Amino acid sequence: MPLTLPPDATVLFQGDSITDAGRLRALHTDLGEGYPSLLADRLRTRHPGATVLNRGVSGDRVADLRARWERDTLAHRPRLVSVLVGVNDTLRRYDAGERSTIRAWEEDYRHLLTETRDRLGAHLVLVEPFIVPVSREQWAWRENLDPRIQAVRRLAAEFDARLLAADGLLNQAARSHGRPELIADDGVHPTALGHRILAEAWADLVLTG
Repeated sequence: MPLTLPPDATVLFQGDSITDAGRLRALHTDLGEGYPSLLADRLRTRHPGATVLNRGVSGDRVADLRARWERDTLAHRPRLVSVLVGVNDTLRRYDAGERSTIRAWEEDYRHLLTETRDRLGAHLVLVEPFIVPVSREQWAWRENLDPRIQAVRRLAAEFDARLLAADGLLNQAARSHGRPELIADDGVHPTALGHRILAEAWADLVLTG
């Protein structure tokens, strides 16, 4: 079933560069050019008084979200929070040798959700992190990313959140469209088509039910 929100609800998207999508951070209401922007009109059509905010920050890992959660999420008192994070924790393992255990990563993520639930009672939408491999080396990244995907699934069950299984969705789209670069040209950042697929799946999950 679709989520029910108050007429004047704030819907907030959080995450890394995939959510940020080039937003102008100096403009409080700028939504960038990705899936949050594509969803804004649909959200406002269903909830005409809704405020839609994008607080994604390029390069963020889950620990970075935790550090700014009070300021960039809780302070806006959203009634729905959508989170997509995780791929940068994997990328830093391979490009900078920075390691984060899955247990610590999951605990940071759980802290964000606990604060949001206990202090705001907000609806939660968790979007799986994903890789759409365009090179042989990116297939090796799955060893690090797949446990994070499983952690997001556990957290969705624990917090009764809507789960968008984005990894399978986008990899299937890559197969259907013939080339992964059509979905995520570098394997990480969605193309315009990739963002449209994410937005449609999010809308089906949250607005249609």
